[in-house]
Amino acid sequence: MEKTTVKPKWDAGVMMRAARGLPTERVPVWLMRQAGRYMAEYRAVREKTTFLELCKNPALSAEVMLAAVDRLGVDAAIIFSDLLPILQPMGFSLEFAGEGPVIHNPVRCADDVARVRELTDVSPLDFVFETVRKTRAGLDESLPVIGFAGAPFTLAGYAVEGGGSRDFRLAKTMMYSQPQLWHTLLDKIAGTVARYLIEQSHAGAQILQLFDSWVGCLSCDDYRQYVLPHSRKVFDLVRDACPDAPVIHFGTGNPMLLPLFREAGGDVIGVDWRIPIDAAWDMIGCDRAVQGNLDPVVLLADVDVIKREATAILQKAAQRPGYIFNLGHGILPQTPVENVIALVKTVKAFRSIARR
Repeated sequence: MEKTTVKPKWDAGVMMRAARGLPTERVPVWLMRQAGRYMAEYRAVREKTTFLELCKNPALSAEVMLAAVDRLGVDAAIIFSDLLPILQPMGFSLEFAGEGPVIHNPVRCADDVARVRELTDVSPLDFVFETVRKTRAGLDESLPVIGFAGAPFTLAGYAVEGGGSRDFRLAKTMMYSQPQLWHTLLDKIAGTVARYLIEQSHAGAQILQLFDSWVGCLSCDDYRQYVLPHSRKVFDLVRDACPDAPVIHFGTGNPMLLPLFREAGGDVIGVDWRIPIDAAWDMIGCDRAVQGNLDPVVLLADVDVIKREATAILQKAAQRPGYIFNLGHGILPQTPVENVIALVKTVKAFRSIARR
């Protein structure tokens, strides 16, 4: 007698179906930075520990995300972590100071790049995989867990600049003047990121997202030459190892890069607020799912404005299967939590969806 495999409830939920480009009875919604400083529950935990210590504490990381999912009513839990802890076992001295992350030993020359370790063994990041497991264990079975990592360009930007930057002058200077050095650095990062995402999937993440938060500072030609091969490496390795896990490719700042994001890879392409969602989808192609794209600042307005702006996006996007509602970037710390709840309710109440 053949064994019948019972699929978990999350596999048939609206988030997983939309991520696979399938019709859904309603639009799924989750939000980047949905557990953060805007929530009192998060601030209470943060008073007891530093940000980096919180990221390395799986029990607390799972606790703050599960509290956010319960409070907001969203359709997925993204693990609570950060883009940058992956750099520590690669040889970087990382600190989160008052103004944001600081890397005390940035890479600026060939000797610096030579000391960067590509991780063939990602066990130094076991705390992240345990966060995935604890989040999965505490989450409603109907909801998926999202794992994530920073994209090669964004991580390289931090690594070269030594922190955040307005113009990524140092990183782009290396890119233009020492291209071989640049490609060596990004290749090391890409291999590490792919293994990191694969291990998150093995630990229990059903969906993965690659964040290219700073790539919008590049032109299309520069992206194709200096970035696309490395992002594609990540997507190819993850797809081969985790064929059932949809991957979201999210970048910000330059909407003209959207077709190149599609070319680099991803089952879902995330869109920021700088372009109408329907125009973005036309650029990407209707054979990809799309995620986005409310301006996070809208959540600082009155609830009537939030409903109006969210509905306008839904009316443009929800005529095709494969749409996931999100912000165009993360929730701002000043955001009233009641406004976020109102947004989620507005999206979940919307029903005008085309069916194949």
